[in-house]
Amino acid sequence: MFTGIIESRGKIQRISPSRGNLTFLVESHISKELKPGDSVSHNGVCLTVETIPSQSQYTVSAIQETLAKSNLCDLSEGNEVNLERSLRGDGRIDGHFVQGHVDTMGNILEISELDGSHEFWISFPESSNLVPSS
Repeated sequence: MFTGIIESRGKIQRISPSRGNLTFLVESHISKELKPGDSVSHNGVCLTVETIPSQSQYTVSAIQETLAKSNLCDLSEGNEVNLERSLRGDGRIDGHFVQGHVDTMGNILEISELDGSHEFWISFPESSNLVPSS
């Protein structure tokens, strides 16, 4: 579980394809606090830490289903990603409860600038179960 509040930024150092999946080598100052098996949100998508090759780097992999339903397949080496470590049961919870599991991708139809914020209009495929049936 996550709060949806960005904790840090990471930089994609390397992307390694393997049988339709992608493994990302991420550089971030939170790396030294991670261990294999930890859940970390990358641009809102929950991925599991696999290895920690150095105190400043870790690896995660995204499977084909995750790549098809997120923007992670659009990442390139050198890109930055928003990071958030999973919630701890003994801390304050700012933000919201967010699982980090992606259901579908939508298309941004319009972005309106509102006095100090933005409003997004997004369409989703009918098959996503996110669109109410009439």
